[in-house]
Amino acid sequence: MTEAIVRSAAEHELPELLKLYRHLHQHDPELETAAAERVWSTLLASSFMTVIVAQAAEQLVSSCTLAIVPNLTRGGRSYGVIENVVTHADYRRLGLGRRVLAHALDVAWQADCYKVLLATGSKRETTLRFYEEAGFQRGGKTYFEVRRP
Repeated sequence: MTEAIVRSAAEHELPELLKLYRHLHQHDPELETAAAERVWSTLLASSFMTVIVAQAAEQLVSSCTLAIVPNLTRGGRSYGVIENVVTHADYRRLGLGRRVLAHALDVAWQADCYKVLLATGSKRETTLRFYEEAGFQRGGKTYFEVRRP
């Protein structure tokens, strides 16, 4: 396993995180600096959001975002939602993505979440198995989405 530190992202790491996200959605248009800084400030200021990163060789190489959603059911216990799971192409299959997800789950369980959701658009069996090996179950609930037209 590669030497890496898994932790919450720091304010100064926005440029490096945006570079890492190119490995997630290569065809997304680049976000303008002012817009990215606004979103980043909102993410960092939110008590509901945590951006988790793995740092290896002085660079960010894996990340995910965890939202902890307050809830009035399940005894008032929150639930977590994980998005933007990414590992730099040169660092895949080294256990870093799994470590980032494990850290996200630890944060969620410490916040007394009763469940954590993760969705993927990937149909690749290797990706789906990766999530299963990280502790997520396929087919637990039916997931629907609607995107803004």
